[in-house]
Amino acid sequence: MKNATLNPLHWSRREWLHWLSTSAMGTAGLGVSGLSLSGEVDVANDATAVTARLAAVWQDRTDGMAQDWAGVLSAAVGPGGQVAWNVAAKMALPTRGHGLQRLPDGQIVFAARRPGDWLVRWQPEDGKAHWAWMDEDRCFNGHVVLAGDATVHAHGGASGSAGILLTTETDLEDSQGCIGLRDARTLEKRAEWRTHGMDPHELIVLAEAVGSYPAGTLIVANGGIPTQSETGRSKKWLDGMDPSLVALDPRDGRLLGQWKLPDPRLSIRHLAWDSERQIMGIALQAEHSDARRQGAPVFAVWNGRELRAAQDQPPLAGYGGSVECAPGPQGGFVVSCPRSNCLARFDTQGRYLGAVEQADVCPLARDGERLWSGGQGRVTLQSPQHARLASDNAPGVQLDNHWRLLREPGEGVQRA
Repeated sequence: MKNATLNPLHWSRREWLHWLSTSAMGTAGLGVSGLSLSGEVDVANDATAVTARLAAVWQDRTDGMAQDWAGVLSAAVGPGGQVAWNVAAKMALPTRGHGLQRLPDGQIVFAARRPGDWLVRWQPEDGKAHWAWMDEDRCFNGHVVLAGDATVHAHGGASGSAGILLTTETDLEDSQGCIGLRDARTLEKRAEWRTHGMDPHELIVLAEAVGSYPAGTLIVANGGIPTQSETGRSKKWLDGMDPSLVALDPRDGRLLGQWKLPDPRLSIRHLAWDSERQIMGIALQAEHSDARRQGAPVFAVWNGRELRAAQDQPPLAGYGGSVECAPGPQGGFVVSCPRSNCLARFDTQGRYLGAVEQADVCPLARDGERLWSGGQGRVTLQSPQHARLASDNAPGVQLDNHWRLLREPGEGVQRA
């Protein structure tokens, strides 16, 4: 390829597509050696071993040049109690990735960080990738999820088909939020719904009915930050912020409900659903321009009727990176707080319960009674049996906000 020796961050879209289509694993030309930490761990001979495979996105500056990746990380707790992890498969990205969705056939869909222009469906086993590029009047906002049966049936599909993907997007003409309905196989857009707000971020499909909201209802976090295409990620006109949580009908996108917090500078970003207690945990990111940001709540809860911010929380720099249901029978939620270097724990009423220190922590994944967390190239396991087990640090690796287990919680875990 003509420009193969140039910095990939400066390649055109055409050059990226050509390079990716000629690379079996999407890593040619940028180094194929996997990152491995803490040495080898023989989990097969350890009856108490805990293992996990995590789909993730990250940025690697190890070689002095920033390169973005999507891939699968393998982690294991060895006989010595230390977490070892390595990159099992990876694919180079043209820009930062953010959210992801695993499909029933094992493929993974990754979405570009906002304002993004790409979506990719990737098969970890053979490295094959199918790319979709956004039209110039829209941008991707970082999250993608598989629609429920109600949405599939309403749009001509059948149970067991490839399905429909839902992506959060922004209409760059008026800064309003959209949900793109895309064929899971081709990634082509079939329809579009409005989110009744600006800057939509994460969305969740309710697996069961909640009150008057039917199964399949979309819950969308409208971050509420006004942006324009020419400003990229720059935040402008924050006095016009209007964040909200909305419920959309799974058949036609009709607005079923909308909730707002009293403080409009609290951007509603990330979501975690506790199906057992029917409570939504929400990570917030404060956009105050003064000292109020440091003490602003990083968490809120929604119970199907009302939305309320956290109570009795100490200053946590006003930034919740991601949120996950907390392990343990009492329930609750964990919020990663990379700007205050900790994991904050809240109960189902939004009351603050305490925090555990972890530097630059962001991605979270619940694994039965355990929690995998990552930060500064470090993979950490929190569990009742192992209070906190960490891997060696890889300072050049910056994990993004999210990762996902590639199996159901508890499946495949060996125990004594």
